[in-house]
Amino acid sequence: MFRITSGKIILFATMMLPCLAQAQQSSPRVDKTLTIYTDVMRELDMNYVDTLNYEDLVETSINQMLRKIDPYTVYYPKSKDTELKMMTTGKYGGIGSIIQQREVEGKKGEKLKQTYIANPYAGKPAQKAGVLAGDKLLEVDGVSTKGKAVADVSQMLRGVPGTTVSLKLEREGLNKPFVIEFAREEIHMDAVDYYNVLPHSRVGYISLREFTTGSASEFSKALDELVYQRGIESLLIDLRDNGGGIVDEAIQIVNLFIGADTEIVSTKGKTALSCHSFKTHAPARFPDMPVMILVNKNSASASEIVSGSMQDLGRARLIGERTYGKGLVQNLRPIAYDGHLKVTTSKYYLPSGRCIQAIDYAERQRGKELKKDTAGGILPDIVLSDSAKLDISYSLYVKNMFFDYATRYHRLHPSIATPDTFALTDDDIEDFCRFLEEKQFTYETETSKYIHEVIEMAKNEDIDSLTLATLRDIEVQLKPSYRDAIARNQETIKQMLGAEIIERYYYQKGRAEFMLRSDKAVSRALEELRREVSDRDVNGSADSVSNE
Repeated sequence: MFRITSGKIILFATMMLPCLAQAQQSSPRVDKTLTIYTDVMRELDMNYVDTLNYEDLVETSINQMLRKIDPYTVYYPKSKDTELKMMTTGKYGGIGSIIQQREVEGKKGEKLKQTYIANPYAGKPAQKAGVLAGDKLLEVDGVSTKGKAVADVSQMLRGVPGTTVSLKLEREGLNKPFVIEFAREEIHMDAVDYYNVLPHSRVGYISLREFTTGSASEFSKALDELVYQRGIESLLIDLRDNGGGIVDEAIQIVNLFIGADTEIVSTKGKTALSCHSFKTHAPARFPDMPVMILVNKNSASASEIVSGSMQDLGRARLIGERTYGKGLVQNLRPIAYDGHLKVTTSKYYLPSGRCIQAIDYAERQRGKELKKDTAGGILPDIVLSDSAKLDISYSLYVKNMFFDYATRYHRLHPSIATPDTFALTDDDIEDFCRFLEEKQFTYETETSKYIHEVIEMAKNEDIDSLTLATLRDIEVQLKPSYRDAIARNQETIKQMLGAEIIERYYYQKGRAEFMLRSDKAVSRALEELRREVSDRDVNGSADSVSNE
């Protein structure tokens, strides 16, 4: 996460204030290790038999060193300026689409990587040019994508806004590949990916996907519309799977609900500059609005600052799972030849004094196994257990059966109902089963795999024939039928397959609206907020929300 103060101390973006670039005297230990490293490079340069790529060697050695420290301290050479800009601003020059890779079998039976268009974003260049989810991406600007890593293909698709990109695509239902050409644009991903009034309520819902530049402004505009145009009385903020971002954006969002000059989070580190207190600076605009915040195990960093501070200050209740526990602060420091080092400089502490960080990476340096501290992260007021089980839906997902069927469904159905009413029928599920037969889909549970392994081991051990026969009977009984498994898990199948289909027609916002209809965590939060508003009306009180 990047720390940003209000023009006083540190700016975390693509530049640093000159006053912070003061050189510090290195320690004797650093001098010694640098001398050793320099001598090794000099010896390689003079004596190694072949010509070496020194830039690549240095970048590799730096990256390997930083991986031993923590996952968040990262080196960015000048060649990765685009990646750095996207990380801090949410903007990049490209086509506006998610891509995915699959292994396909080559002509000689070898496994090759093949790239597919997974998710073109509504209103972005790829979608406007007619690129569809499910299209196989064969070439970019005449260069084949076969066998290339997804990061390499992604880099091929990106470029200066306004430049033309040529895509050679293969689409189900068409006899031969075709080419689409269109201009790249500067892509800005909306931080607020969906907001609405929850059905049959006066509860607003805002889903925030990340904390990049401008996310607080996006959040504030969405909230204004929900309050002043649509008349909401309370708010549900969804921070599930939000990995964080810029802390100043988080402070501004909290400031909408908590008044001026309130400490939201503080940092403590090795130097005076790494120790800082972040406070709100303006009056709260919605000081009495009941608020609940949805979190899960992937809510991290700035998400934990928003949820944890609102909880500590008695301003919101949290619902969901314990959060990730990412309480490390990164500074972006300029280094030689226009590179940057994102380096961990301090830890975050909430108003109550608790530290967000769950993993002590210093243990790795002491040669100990890393463990997650159960005191780290944020524990919700209402804990919802993860009830997901490893059923057939997981196998259908990882084998791209939902994705491929949605591609075919979209080709055969020019239009469908809106996300608030669309539902798959039993006939649709039967058609999906026939599709699985056509694709020769096979399904095996982990239990059946385990029993098969036990039988193989038993053959090589002194196990009597009667026991072996019993194990084989169990194996037969456990052999799954995917039709039976789909029948047992039909509700989940309809949700996951329906979401994939909806996204083909209504894109990301449509998927979000469809999924909310069956979101048990949202339903529980809605009940709690309704009860809270009702209690406030009965008591005639406008006191702050209290924790359970």
